[in-house]
This record gives sequence, structure tokens and C-alpha cells, in this order.
Amino acid sequence: MSDTAFQAFEAEGRKVDRLLAHYGESHRNPTNELIHLVAIPAIMVSIVGLLYALHPWVAYAFVAASMVYYLRLKAPVLMAIMAVWTVIMFGLVFAMGEQVLPISAGVFIVGWIFQFIGHKIEGKKPSFFEDLQYLYVGPLFVVAWFLTRLGIRW
Repeated sequence: MSDTAFQAFEAEGRKVDRLLAHYGESHRNPTNELIHLVAIPAIMVSIVGLLYALHPWVAYAFVAASMVYYLRLKAPVLMAIMAVWTVIMFGLVFAMGEQVLPISAGVFIVGWIFQFIGHKIEGKKPSFFEDLQYLYVGPLFVVAWFLTRLGIRW
């Protein structure tokens, strides 16, 4: 995402804006950005799929915890989009049927390989190495990136 888009929101002082600005610092290379725009949603689906394969209620609990995290950021537009994305993710997981475990495991591995390639290109380590909450911020980064391109303020 362009530096100016995140800097403008960072100045307002909302926690979500600060988190996205900080996350954006290690995602400025266009190739790394593109990798993240594809890999993060894929990894999200794979995590829900892996947890669902373990037991559906584990996946539901994980997603509920993420929704609480997003709700606490007080960014209603982002929260609403993440809620819709959650429904889509579960639809994809259900569509995998009995193959949910091998498909999710494969997507998870390939997605993370690409993420690390992107960070190698960027020359910066992933944000979650310094704070695990950035694993939840990554999906918001993708949403914010698209909203910014559409001219929508979150």
C-alpha cells in the first residue's frame, strides 16, 4: 500500500491505523504486496480448514476469537468485511468436504512458502516475529489495501 495512505490514517491515532501503518512498513515492495494479497486469504482459509478438520468447534472458536479481536479495533467497515469473509471461508471449507485436511495442509504450506519468499524479496522479516497479533492484522491489511484502491475510507 502506498506510504501516504497509511501515514494519513496513522496520524489519526486509531489503534487499527497504527497497526496497519506498522504492518505496511514491511510490505512496501510491490512483489511482496502482491504475494501477500493472494497468500494471506489462502492461508486464512487453510487455517480454518485445518482447525475444522481437527473439530468444527475448534474452527468456530478460532473464528469467534478473531471476530472479537476485530471488534475491539473499533473499525466497523473492516469488521463487517471480515464477517462476510468468514462466511465465505466456511463456505470454501465446507466445499472441500472430506478432502479438507489435505487441501488445507497443502494450501497452508504453499502459502507460507510464498509469504517467506515475499519477505526475502522485501528484505524485512514478517511483522508477526515481533508481535503475534500481526497474524490477525495481515488479513486487515489485505482488506484495507483493496478499500484504499477503491477510495473507501475504513
